Amino acid sequence: MYQPPKKKKWPWIVGALVAILILGGAIWAQQTGYLSQLTAATTPDDSQQVDSPEPQPEEVVTPEPEPEQPEPTPEPEIDRSGAKGYEGNETLPQEPTVIKGILMASKQYPLPADYAPGESKDARAAFEEMAAAARVDGFELVAFSGYRSFERQQELYERYVKNDGQEAADRYSARPGHSEHQTGLAFDIGEKNFEEHYARESFGETEAGKWVASNAHKFGFIMRYPKGKEKITGYMYEPWHFRYLGKELAKELTESGLTVEEYIEQ
Repeated sequence: MYQPPKKKKWPWIVGALVAILILGGAIWAQQTGYLSQLTAATTPDDSQQVDSPEPQPEEVVTPEPEPEQPEPTPEPEIDRSGAKGYEGNETLPQEPTVIKGILMASKQYPLPADYAPGESKDARAAFEEMAAAARVDGFELVAFSGYRSFERQQELYERYVKNDGQEAADRYSARPGHSEHQTGLAFDIGEKNFEEHYARESFGETEAGKWVASNAHKFGFIMRYPKGKEKITGYMYEPWHFRYLGKELAKELTESGLTVEEYIEQ
């Protein structure tokens, strides 16, 4: 019996393998291209990439300091010290000036040249009463200067100007017509046997001077030119110069701390 020759199987096997390889390569290429496109779509180009801003710390706002409130500006004082306190002329009035019951004698309010009342009896009696009270406490007070006439004040003032110059003299001595001593109501007070303190600031540091400063108002007197008031009164501190005003008014001014100038202008 005729038997046909057997066909060889290996060519078909090789062909199948080749086909499988080709098909697998195509599939691999297709998948590789897809992944590349996917990567390109999801990964930004370095040239276009924008960095995400770093988180900024929360801003701390420091409040502006409040400006310091300025101190209230005090009303300017009228500087009556030295020659500046005078009105600018030496024409004296015909009549004395009385303000709020006070007979004035100052750099602003001069007395007539012929005003010559002599020493006030009321002022002298008040001083003697005060001296008696001081004696009980161990102090012997004396009034070493009282009433002065216009002419006497002129002599003293001219002497002081000659010795110290007008600017200095105007701080501690009144020009004629402007002195409280001409009213007969002012006394320069000291302690007996302690003349080195007469008309000196040192009197205010003595026990007698302290006693007078604390008690004078009880007898109708005030320290006319207290410390720290030169620009107001026109004269330097004079712890020896006391002016008689009467007990009621002296008490009012002493308790208020006002000078005569401040009292008449309020």
